[in-house]
Amino acid sequence: MHFTSVVPLALVVAPAAVSAFSNLGFALGDKKSDGSCKYTADYAADFAALGSLSTIVRGYSASECNTAQQILPAARTAGVKVVLGVWPDTDDAFNADKAALQTYATQYTDILYAVTVGSEALYRGSLTAEQLNSSIAQVRSILPSTKIGTADSWNKYADGTADLVIQYSDILLANAFAYWQGSTIQNASHLYVDDVEQALARVQSINPNAEFWNGETGWPTDGGSDYGSAQAGTTNAETFWKSSVCALLQFGYNVFYFEAFDEPWKPASVGENGQSAVETVWGAFTSDRTAKFDMTCLSSGS
Repeated sequence: MHFTSVVPLALVVAPAAVSAFSNLGFALGDKKSDGSCKYTADYAADFAALGSLSTIVRGYSASECNTAQQILPAARTAGVKVVLGVWPDTDDAFNADKAALQTYATQYTDILYAVTVGSEALYRGSLTAEQLNSSIAQVRSILPSTKIGTADSWNKYADGTADLVIQYSDILLANAFAYWQGSTIQNASHLYVDDVEQALARVQSINPNAEFWNGETGWPTDGGSDYGSAQAGTTNAETFWKSSVCALLQFGYNVFYFEAFDEPWKPASVGENGQSAVETVWGAFTSDRTAKFDMTCLSSGS
């Protein structure tokens, strides 16, 4: 993708169309470092570590590891909002997640910020837009007063694949990783911002009332895998945070960072280039909840 001076200009004019306020959230895993499931006390410790940095988190399955049952009481005590996830790709997972919402989420609507149905289902091609909309409708029937939508890759919004889903969603999360596009750290901010703005422009053209978030972004720290020209490392992760995440927040975008804490239990994955990729060191914090770098965002006037 070719970038010019138009990108900084877009940053100046876009915020008025987004929000007067921005929120920083974190993707939060449901397992401890050894791969066993988290309990309410573990989530309480997670929230204590995040402190004032963030008061909203997102998950990926309401039923896996009994997430809804375990996280919601801790969130209410800590004053943290939660976006629960539903996995509609298989009937078993979808039915289990719906049951968890019915049993537990209905008791915690005060701290349940939203529910995302699907995680990059359109990107993977596991569901069509029509099938995803049907799943969203079923979840909305369980929680009629809660914002319901989906999370998918930025390009599935930008290229029109998600148009039908955009039309009927209350909230939409667009994932955007300059790292997974093999970007150098020097160009990562431009690429990331451009991707998010393309997704937002499409969403606003179809459903201007839908709430929009950057659903995932991040950069692997020391011990991670390089991907094309994207080099893993804590220094680069901090640079991405300061130049990209902070920039979007300061311009009024809502951002979920992937992820809060390292997950050393995760197996290696295979990227689109066919190479093995380490998935364990994407956290802004280590698995023992120690911050890896400075996460303050300075205002433009500082």
